[in-house]
Amino acid sequence: MTEIDYFWKNVSNLDSDIQYLGGVGPKRAALLKAELGINTIGDLLRVYPFRYIDRSRFVPIAEIADTGESALVQVKARVVSRTLYGPQGSIVNTDVPKPLWNAAKRLSVIVEDGSGQMEMVFFKGVKWVWQKMLPGSVFVFFGRPSVFGGRINMVHPEVDPPLAEGSVLQNGLTGVYPSTEKLKNGGVTGKVMCRLQSGALALCLPEIKESLPEYVLTENALCSLQYAIRNIHFPADSYALQKATRRLKFEELFYLQLSLLKQKYIRSHGNPGLVMPRVGAAFNALYDSLPFELTGAQKRVVREIFEDMRSGHQMNRLLQGDVGSGKTMVAVMSALLAVDNGCQACIMAPTEVLTRQHYANISRLLAPTGVKCAILTGSSTAKERREIHAGLEDGTINIIVGTHALLEDNVVFRNLGLAIIDEQHRFGVDQRARLWAKRSDGSAPHVLVMTATPIPRTLAMTVYGDLDVSIIDELPPGRKPVKTTAIPDNRKSAVYNFMRRQIALGRQVFVVYPLIFESEKLDLNNLELGYEEIVKYFPLPDYKVAIVHGRQTGEVKNFNMDAFVAGRADILVSTTVIEVGVDVPNASVMVIESAQRFGLSQLHQLRGRVGRGADESYCVLVYDFKTSKEARERLELMCRTNDGFEIAEEDMKMRGPGDLEGTAQSGLPVQLGIASLARDGLMLNEARAYAEKVLQADPKLEDPRNALLARELRKGKYDIKDYSKIS
Repeated sequence: MTEIDYFWKNVSNLDSDIQYLGGVGPKRAALLKAELGINTIGDLLRVYPFRYIDRSRFVPIAEIADTGESALVQVKARVVSRTLYGPQGSIVNTDVPKPLWNAAKRLSVIVEDGSGQMEMVFFKGVKWVWQKMLPGSVFVFFGRPSVFGGRINMVHPEVDPPLAEGSVLQNGLTGVYPSTEKLKNGGVTGKVMCRLQSGALALCLPEIKESLPEYVLTENALCSLQYAIRNIHFPADSYALQKATRRLKFEELFYLQLSLLKQKYIRSHGNPGLVMPRVGAAFNALYDSLPFELTGAQKRVVREIFEDMRSGHQMNRLLQGDVGSGKTMVAVMSALLAVDNGCQACIMAPTEVLTRQHYANISRLLAPTGVKCAILTGSSTAKERREIHAGLEDGTINIIVGTHALLEDNVVFRNLGLAIIDEQHRFGVDQRARLWAKRSDGSAPHVLVMTATPIPRTLAMTVYGDLDVSIIDELPPGRKPVKTTAIPDNRKSAVYNFMRRQIALGRQVFVVYPLIFESEKLDLNNLELGYEEIVKYFPLPDYKVAIVHGRQTGEVKNFNMDAFVAGRADILVSTTVIEVGVDVPNASVMVIESAQRFGLSQLHQLRGRVGRGADESYCVLVYDFKTSKEARERLELMCRTNDGFEIAEEDMKMRGPGDLEGTAQSGLPVQLGIASLARDGLMLNEARAYAEKVLQADPKLEDPRNALLARELRKGKYDIKDYSKIS
């Protein structure tokens, strides 16, 4: 028995290396692995078409002019003539025994179908095509028509003999698969992918085992997995494609939600939480001293958090709130619930600027309570650190606000009961998990993670599906929506005049640029030149301009930021380092240069830096005249609404879930093969509700009927990497 024979005998076809599939081989296998992550034949079958082309109809040549240049068409036609052209349009002599093929630059083939004639043009492989396309022979041509020199033509169409019409490659709906330039250059074209999929199906379809229990299929009216895999690649008709698509999407979303909800169940029942039943003196002192009424949303969220903290189970809750919605107040009240129950609380923020700002605000709120609060950052002095470490260890410090410095090994709490993490996506998983070690008894503190980035519901159900979610969907009374306008950059003088009028009223202005220094690749207004222009138009001594960007040292950045926060600077020229958290109530204008280069969520975050005081506030989106239609739509949406959740939903529809918060698709906690968080929200709700139903009946999936579900989850494909949580 040869090594190859032994290989095929002992390895299932689905698990076989992709190189052993007919038509692949080592070179194409290396390409498929590198470009699409296809290692096995089973992997290939799990690469699905992202759209389909209808190859069931032949279009008469006479009708092609009416299809529009963007439409792909299929023509069945007879070759009339063929001409080889050389440099400068010269004709290459093909009547000699050895034509000068190297001199041929273009092959023109005239075809007709009885209704008219058109030209097929080839620039590559002209010798092979010439020898194939004999006058009088009939072929099926498929491609995108265009008009050149008054004649309809098709450049490099797909060519098949009529005998192939009945095959899966040229009948009905044909799938279009993900591809790259390297794949195409390596000969793995769309047609080749279809052939490979056809070969894989012929080899492996009988081996494909069902991955959902029979009762799940029946109760959700789903087709079998074999039917779905066959018809997702080569649909019998549009109805079969619809059934196959629904089956595969539902399975993906169902297992994802089943995994998340099972994790949530295990943690809530496996991690006993610190019981905090009291609402005590510190909480009441703060509540009674407030000069304003909490919003209904804030009250609801505080109640949800209190219910968690007194439940006996560890709290793992995500708090979403739009900019200015009052999350900090909720965080402080939650911390006081912990303090009133004899515990300490820590509040972590991603930057020193935001940490110091939190500390100032929290200290002000805590003044009537007698609760001691401290701050720990990377720039804390050795003496300050010693005092803070001692206060945390002996319990005299009740609440600590800090950066990553809180995670250092020598930071030891006497009794940490609540960890609050602001803008949590900016902390790595390993860093967050180190908070576990801060309790000497090994139990877990309650965890509240907060974000000011509104997250679309479908994305929240996936990324944070195992957390309880609270949403502050109400702005405090008196907060005025920021007036937003989009202005082309050739009207910059009007923007500067408006800034002068606002500064004359005692207001301050942010000016944000996407780059620090000039880039040859991106033709943008950058911060370096922008700062020079701003200083020119707003000179000393009448105006003071500060500048902040990521390449400055922490000391310089903090000095310039402090100057603006304290009102010593009228204008802050900045990159997006001020995107999150910076609170300057006197700043009433946000000017965003090259606004077309920003995503919706980022624009919304930047706009949230103004409108924090009692004055009318404005956001000016300055865009380039070459801005694309899609970018203009983003800017128009920003001008139309201040609702961060509406903006987040639209952002996901426009850009896809992978780009939110600047994350690539690979940065999502799990890879989806066919379902889309942007388009399949209703099915996600359906899948989650059904997963909840299954787990209510069998939380640990121990019922024999659910053995298949437990087996699929054990494969780990649907495990959420610890993207959003500490525990």
